[in-house]
Amino acid sequence: MVGKVREMSYVTRWLFSTSHKDIGILYLAFGMISAMVGTAMSVIIRLELSNGNSQFFHNNNQAYNVLVTGHAIAMIFLFVMPVLIGAFGNFLVPILIGGVDMAFARLNNISFWCLPPALVCVIASVLIEQGAGTGWTVYPPLSSIGAHSGPSVDLAIFALHLTTISSLLGAINFIVTILNMRTIGVHMINTPLFVWAIFFTAILLLLSLPVLTAAVTLLLMDRNFNTGFYEVGAGGDPILYEHLFWFFGHPEVYILIIPGFGIISHIVSTYSKKPIFGEIGMLYAMGSIGLLGFLVWSHHMYIVGLDIDSRAYFTSATMVIAVPTGIKIFSWLATIYGGELRLAVPMLFALGFLFLFTVGGLKNLLALPLKTTICWKLLTMILLIILFYNIIYLMISYLIKVGRVIYLIISYFVLQGKILVKMYYFEQSAGNQQICKYILVGSSETTRGPHNKLCFFNRGKTLIPCDVEKHVMRRYSPLNNYIVSKYISIRYNSTSKYLIKKWYRLV
Repeated sequence: MVGKVREMSYVTRWLFSTSHKDIGILYLAFGMISAMVGTAMSVIIRLELSNGNSQFFHNNNQAYNVLVTGHAIAMIFLFVMPVLIGAFGNFLVPILIGGVDMAFARLNNISFWCLPPALVCVIASVLIEQGAGTGWTVYPPLSSIGAHSGPSVDLAIFALHLTTISSLLGAINFIVTILNMRTIGVHMINTPLFVWAIFFTAILLLLSLPVLTAAVTLLLMDRNFNTGFYEVGAGGDPILYEHLFWFFGHPEVYILIIPGFGIISHIVSTYSKKPIFGEIGMLYAMGSIGLLGFLVWSHHMYIVGLDIDSRAYFTSATMVIAVPTGIKIFSWLATIYGGELRLAVPMLFALGFLFLFTVGGLKNLLALPLKTTICWKLLTMILLIILFYNIIYLMISYLIKVGRVIYLIISYFVLQGKILVKMYYFEQSAGNQQICKYILVGSSETTRGPHNKLCFFNRGKTLIPCDVEKHVMRRYSPLNNYIVSKYISIRYNSTSKYLIKKWYRLV
């Protein structure tokens, strides 16, 4: 006898789940918790800066730096990355490629559960002893054992290790899923732009995160095992840390922005009722941005004394990134141009993102040449140039941060079901799908039976499915990316062409 199957308990479902949708929801919930932690620190920072004098810290600059460090690590590694890549990537990528789930479901689970201990370590690094007042870059010698002797910096480094493990496992999972788990008929060139964005992001993570791990591990050894990788007195070089960190740090900028590019592409296409203009060009632009992101890291390091040739190269290479970025901007504008615009809330946010991103990029192009043309002999000009550049830097930082918040808000509307995931309401999995004449056909796992076979016969110019029970028919179109029609209970045999046909229009 077969024993009675017990229903999965609530705790078992959420602790040990291997469903990509459940894990995506876990990522989203964790990201919201981390956002509240980071926002609490940000509010304290802003209140302290609300007046010229010290408002709350009573000139305790270390406490202020500790909050800045905790805020940055929490928002970058524990909020934006888990939500954009973990939540929306996990939830949407298998659906958009027609996969049953992620390639490595259990790996997906452990990649999430590395993050809550990382959040605990970040909070502990803020609260224990004097805290980690190093900034999110954790530069030595400020982060060395001489300047920060307590365990706080070690806890911050351990948090970075945990987030790195989580992101690496997730990146491997995404790459294998996108390459191997696509349904029949969905080739790489046909996958939606959001899937391509996650694919490029995963490659960037896979190539850059090991370098960050090496940098902070060497720092950990300097602090605890008396090595001298970054100690000048022991023959080390703290500039080595900066090179290693920014080789990760600049691709990190694009790791945070490329998923947003994919989301914006879907929003603009959907609410303009047009296919995205120059889709192949958009793919090459995203790939070029990712590649060039690895070649420009030292533009974060002009102050360390790079020679003029290095500064000229890194400035020029950085300005070249404006070319694929401009391609994306003009492709979005060309998609909007002549389209049947529907100015719903997601589209308004997308338009705001386009404006802010364009202005931020233009300011960056304006500021970069200043870095290489400073004449050190004209002492009277130095303060003016530095002041001007700092103003530009603050404007760029503000614009890019607001832009990321904008596409996160858009993503919330997407996950509500307004654009990409209408299919979620009809089936628990997008598996067992085939494409025939641009019609995507899938059956729910819960209703899959022996009669769920797909065949077609021609009735005039219309393809009528036969021998199908409880099939969900999805017309796959780059214009809208959601279900527009549904067949239920269609039966056909040789004596009568069809017995029952029910057609439901979903508006």
